[in-house]
Amino acid sequence: MYGSGGFYLRPEGPAGHFRTSVHASPLFAAAVARLLVATADGLGLGSGSGSGVPAFVDLGAGRGELVTGVLAALPEGFAVRAYAVERAPRPAGLDPRIAWVATPPAGVSGLLFANEWLDNVPVDVAETDAGGVPRLVLVEPDGTERLGPPVTGRDAEWLDRWWPLSEPGTRAEIGRPRDEAWAAAVAGLRAGLAVAVDYGHTSGSRPPYGTLTGFRGGREVPPVPDGGRDLTSHVAMDACRDACALPGATLTTQREALTGLGVAAGRPPLALASSDPAAYLRALSAAGEAAELLARGGLGDFLWLRQPVTAGA
Repeated sequence: MYGSGGFYLRPEGPAGHFRTSVHASPLFAAAVARLLVATADGLGLGSGSGSGVPAFVDLGAGRGELVTGVLAALPEGFAVRAYAVERAPRPAGLDPRIAWVATPPAGVSGLLFANEWLDNVPVDVAETDAGGVPRLVLVEPDGTERLGPPVTGRDAEWLDRWWPLSEPGTRAEIGRPRDEAWAAAVAGLRAGLAVAVDYGHTSGSRPPYGTLTGFRGGREVPPVPDGGRDLTSHVAMDACRDACALPGATLTTQREALTGLGVAAGRPPLALASSDPAAYLRALSAAGEAAELLARGGLGDFLWLRQPVTAGA
């Protein structure tokens, strides 16, 4: 997907194929900006503190939409070191304040934010055969699948711990590479808060047949590994949480997280339509955007994993 002509290197970028919370409304970036300010305040960083400048790390930055929106939403005069972590080339015209890097920076303090990044960290798929043995699912370039060798070693241990399989035909996405990728990214944060946002699941609610799928042109398509479509699967968020072994981690829905950051979908008072029609229309539009971000059965059901990082921990 990052090879020559691959999906993530196409000129239109991911936004040309699917809609994330970042693309749904600037309210999302504004909420993340408030979270960055609160994180900086908790660290004693930021404008006027005399104790340094906080970092904002946008992990899996796409074309820089989130980090650009966060910079635009920050209070005037709030200093920040902004990093966009992405394998695709730097987009033309991107704010020069944004450092475009291929790997997360190390030793920074502030907010690390990974929005829909973990679901694209590649994983193997396992399926249980007729004898109850989990086997790797092998796939041909045209998408044809067949069962391969039994799952062994650390992957088998991961399945036993996080996603046990026994019934023939049941599937799992082996999330160990995602656990390791998340732990490595969080390890680069000296102090602050690491947040991963994704569609995911936890123990007790694993989907019995897995979630592997593809996206292209705004619709779901078969997960054929041809480089011309997004390949994605939901994230075992509780496994990622425990991979870091950090105290104070929380796992909530996006609806709960954004509500706590001031995103509200209430309609503006009707009286405003008479006193200030333009303001009423703006408030009504914002309420509609907020409703999409908070919606049950949609973006509001995304999971937010928040992991505080203490210097020296």
